[in-house]
Amino acid sequence: MRSFACRILLASALLAVPCRAEPPAGYPFVPFDEGLRLAGAQGRPIFLYFGRYGCTWCDLTNKRAFADPEIRQRYTDHYVLVYVDAESGRRLELPSGERITEADLGARLKVFATPLFAFLQPDMTPIASTAGIKSIRELRDIDRFVTEGHFRTRSLREFLAEQEP
Repeated sequence: MRSFACRILLASALLAVPCRAEPPAGYPFVPFDEGLRLAGAQGRPIFLYFGRYGCTWCDLTNKRAFADPEIRQRYTDHYVLVYVDAESGRRLELPSGERITEADLGARLKVFATPLFAFLQPDMTPIASTAGIKSIRELRDIDRFVTEGHFRTRSLREFLAEQEP
């Protein structure tokens, strides 16, 4: 009986520990509000990664695509990297001064699935967004869509359809 009680106590303790999702390893991701400040100061677009704890698709994308050295270099060079845990209660501050949680931000930006990748101008004007598992090639093409300015003349969907298979 004592062993059973200990197991219940241990299980309760583990469930009480807040779990956070993790961004891809080896990337300089920063919290949302810090990313907004950096993007404004550096004049670089924001790459906003919405993930969540236990997201299998996030894990697959992290291990398969974000592990690629070329992708790491491109995204580190071209963007201010921001990671948001779509289920987190961590508080952040919007440019208006309003304080909300990361989960509230996800709801406001209509993040209904993870991973979701959004590209924003430093003033938070949306450039493009895409959800789901991404390959190295897709991440490379999306980077080109943003950095080469194709978003000014076509949608991300149209651009990706034009790329060779």
